[in-house]
Amino acid sequence: MVGVRPRSCAIADTGDYPGTTPAPYHRIVRLPRLSPRAYRRVTLFALLALAFIVVTGAAVRLTGSGLGCSDWPRCEQNQFVAPLEYHAMVEFVNRTITGLVSVAVVLAVLGSLVREPRRSDLTRWSLGLVAGVIGQIVLGAIVVKSELAPVSVIGHFLLSTVLIWNAVVLHERAGHAGSRGVPTVAGRVVRLGRAMVATTLAVTVAGTVVTATGPHGGDEHAERLGFDIGEVTRVHTLLVWLLLVLTLGALWAVQRDGPPQAVANRGRWLVAAIVVQGTIGYAQYFTGVPPLLVGLHVVGSIVVWVAVLRFHLGLFAHPEPERPQHAPISAVPAASHS
Repeated sequence: MVGVRPRSCAIADTGDYPGTTPAPYHRIVRLPRLSPRAYRRVTLFALLALAFIVVTGAAVRLTGSGLGCSDWPRCEQNQFVAPLEYHAMVEFVNRTITGLVSVAVVLAVLGSLVREPRRSDLTRWSLGLVAGVIGQIVLGAIVVKSELAPVSVIGHFLLSTVLIWNAVVLHERAGHAGSRGVPTVAGRVVRLGRAMVATTLAVTVAGTVVTATGPHGGDEHAERLGFDIGEVTRVHTLLVWLLLVLTLGALWAVQRDGPPQAVANRGRWLVAAIVVQGTIGYAQYFTGVPPLLVGLHVVGSIVVWVAVLRFHLGLFAHPEPERPQHAPISAVPAASHS
């Protein structure tokens, strides 16, 4: 594997047993080690896996397969594997993908333990992914047992949002030295960045309420929230416009102050993501929320969330910690003998 360096550990076989003599060789135990670059690829894989399971979960809902498996963890009470039926297989495949996501998260934890040099902050953030996935499995069971109750489905999606945040932070931290962040922009831009993250969370919450009020509940008999779809959609839309205004304001301030170009580039990508996401949102609303456009809107929500997190995290630099300078060892005069 590229970036994996074995570390040799020589263990002497001394042969200290009755009636034996020391062996004239050493056993070599090779422990795999990950370079920082290789570990960052592992964290990227975990992030992509967590984003992918959100999309497949949306596909379950949009195909009306939310109760394709009516039991948990079995598909049905008398069988673990789904029967060869459309809705059952869609739901069962999504559950199988959850297992693959779990593998990606475990690799992130194990990678943090064999990374060279090892950093405790990366281990803590990777363990956060483990806790989140366990929470998702529990919530998934509640969703099925409650027959797709809207509040449980909303919680399932919002926990996915938290997991993606955790994965983005882990991936970003894996790319620097782990030192304390130092702002590279003016304080007002940092405050705007925080406001953008908070507004994006509000947009996401409002979007889940719109979804839980709309027609795509995962099953034709699934319970729906009793809000007026036009009103909750209007609130969601206004929050998106607020996010766009905040982003444009931050990008204008960044361009005026002239900080590192990487910050401006992340801001432009974020603006583009918001505009595309907004276009899809309007298109789906005026065309009767077709499943394909709703699915694209879910993908867009992930892209916007990741982009706003990367923009905010990119406002801080993490310089390499200074290595301690060792004073030269002065010569010790030889002791005189009288």
